Amino acid sequence: MNRQLRGELISEAVAVFIIIAFGDSVAAMYFLYDPSPYQNAYWGVCMSWGMAVTLAIYVTGSISGTHANPAVTLALAMFRGFSWKKVIPYVVAQIVGAFVGAIVVYALFVPVINHFNDLHHFTRPESIQTAGVFFTHPGLAITPLHALSDQIILTAFLIFGIFAITEQYNEMAPGANFGAVMIGLLVAIIGSSMGYLEAWAINPARDFGPRVFAYLAGWGSGAFPGPGDYWWVPIVGPLIGGVIGGAAYQWLIHPYLPARVRAMEEERRRMGLNENPAE
Repeated sequence: MNRQLRGELISEAVAVFIIIAFGDSVAAMYFLYDPSPYQNAYWGVCMSWGMAVTLAIYVTGSISGTHANPAVTLALAMFRGFSWKKVIPYVVAQIVGAFVGAIVVYALFVPVINHFNDLHHFTRPESIQTAGVFFTHPGLAITPLHALSDQIILTAFLIFGIFAITEQYNEMAPGANFGAVMIGLLVAIIGSSMGYLEAWAINPARDFGPRVFAYLAGWGSGAFPGPGDYWWVPIVGPLIGGVIGGAAYQWLIHPYLPARVRAMEEERRRMGLNENPAE
């Protein structure tokens, strides 16, 4: 492994570590305390997750681009020229970062987790609330099959938005490195508007890495396979949704961006051609 790739993989692991360390911690604050500081201020939960994403981008973006999400990595490989050879190493690094992030959250909140379970006479596999600190599960009236469609749609929104925010030909995209803030706000607004469906995983590494840790730390069947055999939904749904979101942007918006059209017209003039660049 060359030095550049090693740095990129470390960067991806660190990015997801940051997201999980802060995101799962705010989930612990939400689920484990009574009264919860966020029970009537859910926007704070969403902003915490979103700003964790923003911080991760500012820390690691110049090294790996901060995919921090297998769905993003897959979409970039399919539509933005990211090397297919790096897809699996990036995904593994992201899952490792999520796993380590979950370890830190557990180290911080294990007394609170144990107190909560003792108070309510729960074993760890029985406790949905403590499991919700680490991984996602369906909300009110949501079946796993419906959750799959939700995750496809939510992740499509995420990737569509990321492609727009990072598009070089989008003259309305944020400049001066402000894109990191906008991506964080995008994550927050998805959570604030749709997060109660199944905690808006929209990221296979975000769910799978902490779920593996929770399984090893005593949540057992509550983590794998989880109620309703749910464990695979936050993996498959975001991967499908990422491809759909990326394709939607590339097919519906990208060909018609005025700056792109002008650039292609200039290139064709330079080459002595006259074809319509949008066709």
